[in-house]
Amino acid sequence: MTATAKPLLEIRDLRTYFYTYAGVVKALEGVDLTIREGEIFGIVGETGCGKSVTALSILRLVPNPGRIIGGEILYKGEDLLKLSEGEMRRRIRGKEIAATFQDPATYLAPSHTIGAQLTDIIKANIDSREAGKTGIAGRVVGTLRKVQLPDPERVAAQYPHELSGGMRQRAMIGMGASCRPSLFIADEATTFLDVTIGAQILRLFEDMNRREGTSLLIITHNLGIVGEICDRVAVMYAGQVVETCTVEALFENPLHPYTIGLLEAIPRLDREADRLKEIQGSIPDLIQPPSGCRFNPRCGRSMEICRREAPRMVEVEREHSVACYLFDGDSDG
Repeated sequence: MTATAKPLLEIRDLRTYFYTYAGVVKALEGVDLTIREGEIFGIVGETGCGKSVTALSILRLVPNPGRIIGGEILYKGEDLLKLSEGEMRRRIRGKEIAATFQDPATYLAPSHTIGAQLTDIIKANIDSREAGKTGIAGRVVGTLRKVQLPDPERVAAQYPHELSGGMRQRAMIGMGASCRPSLFIADEATTFLDVTIGAQILRLFEDMNRREGTSLLIITHNLGIVGEICDRVAVMYAGQVVETCTVEALFENPLHPYTIGLLEAIPRLDREADRLKEIQGSIPDLIQPPSGCRFNPRCGRSMEICRREAPRMVEVEREHSVACYLFDGDSDG
């Protein structure tokens, strides 16, 4: 992946709200992201920062009482927010953009075999002639083999409860990848897996990217996963993107105070410390978020303008942008 690669997905000023009895939760407020063809892009942040809502918004699967109220989601130049639900089902979900989520048992039908569910997906998203000489059944087995499931013929005949968590996650990845989408979204796909199985899942994603040229959106709270697999990364806080950069820049030159706080909270073998540093305070209430920069109540370098106006995203160096007045030369401080 290079900086000259064409944009595949561009999110502009995306706003997604949840209308609850307690008030309007401003889950996403002005999110801007660009994912390029052939790259592995990560979104990282604390629980509740809007990572998963971003994924659901891309797929137009935001559950009630949520609603996308503004912005653009441009996929290959076409705004997905202007498509009908029927067009999303026929043209986009599965065929162009697929996803897997952190608890595969939630998304697999317990009363149908893995093979039956995979067959339904393949039939719904490809022309029967595309299956080739092996037919649909052969493609089902071939898909399960690609995600390195042992004895794929047997797995195809099994029900979800008969598989381990890692095997269910592989089956979900196989279902998503079976129609060769251009973009694959992995939302906390290794959270409930042990370290060894999680590492194997990451290798599957890398293989998908390398073999098929699939762009990947990796959503995680684990900076170690970002450092291992991603090309570029966006750091989210309280429904907004606060920093985007290459993975190398994230670890070598983090700029936003929140990003620095996340990195300082990670144990390191090359540094002795009596206790880990922590970010003071807690995630803000998104029904009544702080004015100005949403991180300002927890920021040790907050200025008056931070409490008054939300910072804009500025490019500090090539491939490295940050939303912070410490780096905005046009601010009056």
